[in-house]
Amino acid sequence: MAIYQLGDLVPTIHPEAYVHPQAVVIGDVTIGARSSIWPMAVVRGDHGSIVIGEETSIQDGCIVHTVELSPTQVGSRCVVGHLAHLEGCIIEDDALIGAGSIVMQTARVCSWGVVGAGALVPGGMVVPAGQQALGVPAKLREGSDQRLAIIGGSQHYAKMSSYYPSAMKRLD
Repeated sequence: MAIYQLGDLVPTIHPEAYVHPQAVVIGDVTIGARSSIWPMAVVRGDHGSIVIGEETSIQDGCIVHTVELSPTQVGSRCVVGHLAHLEGCIIEDDALIGAGSIVMQTARVCSWGVVGAGALVPGGMVVPAGQQALGVPAKLREGSDQRLAIIGGSQHYAKMSSYYPSAMKRLD
């Protein structure tokens, strides 16, 4: 596993969290129980803190970074899709961040908010509960109820975080 201390900054990873061997976690990072960091994801807390709650999935190829004046927070039971980029933003509990999307500094995605695949949420934007941010730059739209998708996704990845450590075997 590529988990690195950076100076005095040491990641804190709950024993029930799963970090894939090909993911990278650096510095001031906290990862909660049953959360998962998947292959090729990078969680780099060098210029500020990153806190990831419980039962949250940071899927393949994601970049989670922070800036000195804007720490990155990802709540519990969030689904962060493949190749998403989170930079100095706040993602509240029970939110969905679509594949390939970008959420920039000081943006906030409220609980039950959705960022669509490929969207760009600019700095300072707030995605309210029950709304979707779609497009580049993102525009808000009343969303259909995504609660089942968010709950189902977070539960699925929480189960996978306990399955993978025992079932995955490297074949060389």
